[in-house]
Amino acid sequence: MLRLLLTLSLTFTGLLATAQTGVIRGKISDAKTKEGIIGATVRLEGTSHGTQTDVSGAFVINNIPAGTHKVSVTYISYQTREIPNVRVESGNTTTLETELIEEGKTLSDVVVRASRSTNTEVAVISEIKQFKPIAVGISSLQIQKSQDRDAAAAIRRVPGVSIVDNRFVMVRGLSSRYNTVMVNDMITPSTEVDVRSFSFDLIPSNILDRMIIFKSGAAELPGDFAGGVIKIYTKKKPDRNFTDVGVTLGYRANTTFKDVQSHDRGSMAWLGLWDKSQQIPTSFPTDAATFNNLPAAVRSSYAQLFPNSWALTPMTVTPDIRLAFNLGRRFDIGETRISNLTSINYSNTNQFSDISLRTYNNGSVANDLAQRYNDAMYQRQTRLGVLHNWAFKFSPSFNMEWKTLFNQLGNTETTVRNGESVVEDRDIISYSERFENRSILTSQLSGENIVSDQLKLDWMAGFGYTGRWEPDWKRVRYQREKVSSGPQNEFTVSTPNDPSPLESGRFWSKTHEFVYSGAVNVQKKFGNPADREPATLRFGAYVEQKDRDFNARFYGYQRQGNMSGVSNLPIDQVFGNQHIGGAEGSYSLRDGTKAIDSYNASNTYLAGYVGGDVYFSPKASLTLGFRGEYNIRKLGNPNDASLVNQGIFSPLPSLNFTYKLSDKQNLRLAYSYTVNRPEFREQAPFSYYDFSFNADVRGNQTLKTATIQNVDAKWELYPSDGELISVTGFYKYFQNPIENFLLPQANGLAYTFINTKNATSYGIELEARKSLASTGVSFLKNLTLVGNVSLIKSTISLGDVVKAPDLSGAIQDYDLKGITDTKRAMMNQSPYLINAGIYYAAPSGWQANILYNVFGPRIFAVGNVNSPTVYEMPRNVIDLNVSKTFAKRWEVRVGIQDVLNQAYRLSQDFNHNAKIDKDVTSQTANADQEIRRFKRGSYSTVSLVYTFGRSIIP
Repeated sequence: MLRLLLTLSLTFTGLLATAQTGVIRGKISDAKTKEGIIGATVRLEGTSHGTQTDVSGAFVINNIPAGTHKVSVTYISYQTREIPNVRVESGNTTTLETELIEEGKTLSDVVVRASRSTNTEVAVISEIKQFKPIAVGISSLQIQKSQDRDAAAAIRRVPGVSIVDNRFVMVRGLSSRYNTVMVNDMITPSTEVDVRSFSFDLIPSNILDRMIIFKSGAAELPGDFAGGVIKIYTKKKPDRNFTDVGVTLGYRANTTFKDVQSHDRGSMAWLGLWDKSQQIPTSFPTDAATFNNLPAAVRSSYAQLFPNSWALTPMTVTPDIRLAFNLGRRFDIGETRISNLTSINYSNTNQFSDISLRTYNNGSVANDLAQRYNDAMYQRQTRLGVLHNWAFKFSPSFNMEWKTLFNQLGNTETTVRNGESVVEDRDIISYSERFENRSILTSQLSGENIVSDQLKLDWMAGFGYTGRWEPDWKRVRYQREKVSSGPQNEFTVSTPNDPSPLESGRFWSKTHEFVYSGAVNVQKKFGNPADREPATLRFGAYVEQKDRDFNARFYGYQRQGNMSGVSNLPIDQVFGNQHIGGAEGSYSLRDGTKAIDSYNASNTYLAGYVGGDVYFSPKASLTLGFRGEYNIRKLGNPNDASLVNQGIFSPLPSLNFTYKLSDKQNLRLAYSYTVNRPEFREQAPFSYYDFSFNADVRGNQTLKTATIQNVDAKWELYPSDGELISVTGFYKYFQNPIENFLLPQANGLAYTFINTKNATSYGIELEARKSLASTGVSFLKNLTLVGNVSLIKSTISLGDVVKAPDLSGAIQDYDLKGITDTKRAMMNQSPYLINAGIYYAAPSGWQANILYNVFGPRIFAVGNVNSPTVYEMPRNVIDLNVSKTFAKRWEVRVGIQDVLNQAYRLSQDFNHNAKIDKDVTSQTANADQEIRRFKRGSYSTVSLVYTFGRSIIP
């Protein structure tokens, strides 16, 4: 890996530098008729740059050297118009609107608007260059070239970023809990109930403008992070009027046209909704003790209110389909310019996985099987997404925007598990019929006021809602004892006396979370406002109120005496109403819900900051900042209304130093003090059963806030527009970091969350982007090379004693000696990450790319002396994409994702040497063991996009 870093560095360090450029766009009109003038000449005095207006009077001049220019506009029989001091900045678009009048008449005013082009590679790199904190990013144009379907697929092209479960982002190998995600500068709530994570697959790529990841802190950034603050910006206003539609068909090997088993969720499942019959009837007693004290016959009558919806539905998987509609409009009402961007996306996708599962007796002999299963898992996912943005430009000094993003998601998941419990000498068949529905809404109103050339004010008020439902998750387990000879026994349903999530039952959960937020930011410049880098003072405040209500219910079936002749019936019959009653030989129902299965929580977050830039010379600048955050967290359940009541003030200083080695080279140094707060679910004592891994997950109300000290150093070179070379080193020290902990117990797996003693993480990142446009070969001129490599090392020290709940939920001190390793790598920390890509874009409309991605082995689940630590193993991923534009209206895209189709593998460190040995089939103590393996299948897509019309607007 070091050799690769050295090779890339030597290859790109010698690149020649060229000038930074910008764009002038605008429209020339007749002062009397207000109609566009065709063929007017627009020229930059003293340069060779110029053009003529088109049939609508619009013009564009590209590749203008950054600086101040004099623009001249001429046309026969009209007075020449000269506009001095038109400023062009690298990566920006300056909009110029003016009118020409006939000879001898008075001229009208000139309107010059400077606007930043934010969605191109050049614009994003220019923006990153101007940031004071250390940042990386990706533009919508690069996402379009990659044909990534959503933000999760797109963001893995960014240096130091990897993806878990195709939706959760890790920055610098740190788990998603160490990221703060902001959509249009508003902090987003966690989209998951059990962990702090934002599901990036919620945001389709066609609504993205850009994504920026800040890796060092600053006063104006939220202080709850260690990996990065990820800012997602959706498209806000069009630069032209357009209407287009697109359709994508997808074929996945091992899934499409395969015969699978699913289950019915009603006629609205195609919209991610479920049928009313899957709700718990309102007549049910809400208290478990009250329900369980009823006679068996009465409880059975309640059970008969549940529909017998256990039947599996055979089906043949059809190709995936994605539909998109995009509309952009801009118009004027009086002196106000109004823009609208609307995007509607719908998708219906499928995934079948044949999953191999193994558990082992972790004694002195390797590969001593305890259980062996194969899961046939089929998932059908639907998503309906709507983006609706309005922008209002009331004057050159006052803008206002209203942005709304809504996602409705449904996931129908059916798993049939076949296998054996070797230690019990039993064959097992288990079924899981699960449906998950999520509704996520964010809406915000924001404004920008330019009070003067030296004073700018912006503000934001936002509302967010997250709803998550798991209606009627049905689980059942059949088993039979093996016989050594003769016919095998029949499979019978396992129904213990007390409800258990491992056995036969029905589970419901729902989550409602409301978020109210507001922010105000002020920027004051000192000195001459025409200075390229005047001294600047920034200050502001952010407030957020978050309220969550979570409730879960669980019912288990109970046998009444001898069940022979009933318990061996197939899944679609065994729990039919004719077999549910209070008499001998029938099933009844018991409520397994506990008081801790519900909780209410609130979090009040108040932050204020002040920061400023100090310029020691034209080359050296220092940005100092201080952020104060006061966080009040409350959580309670029916047993204890004040289970958690924490109010913590966190002083968060930051420092960012930049030294300009030249106009093209910067050296950056950064320090920041940040925090990592526990999530609601991590502190709630609710116990959740994970069917896929046969594990319980429970919260720990004693968790406290972790603190992190971050140090970064970066060298960056910008050889030309759109090109970048950078080397970044970082070091992080964690105090009381929050990690998963495997509770010591004889049978089964139960995880919780703990504060460990401390941890360190350090590494180096290299990024390079090179355009071959300056070469003499026509084919090579259309190529861009992109690559980034990260090498990371982490160590966590658990300490001698940790606080965690026992199996009953009571908090106790665990002496770690002899229980688990007290030092190891941090969970989910990859030792290396590599991304690379070759992009081809020809003037003829052809585009193509080859993309590569891999991450190093990382801890998937922490272990102890009884259950070894589990690692997620590397996968080499290669994507191929080709697209072509025809007649300016049609675009065809063809892509193949995950060409190699390497298996997803989880392996456990049987010999406890903190790595996975390759000889996994050996029976020696030096061998490690594969516990989970499956392939998703290569994914091929064909997309057709039709544009009804695009009209350029200035």
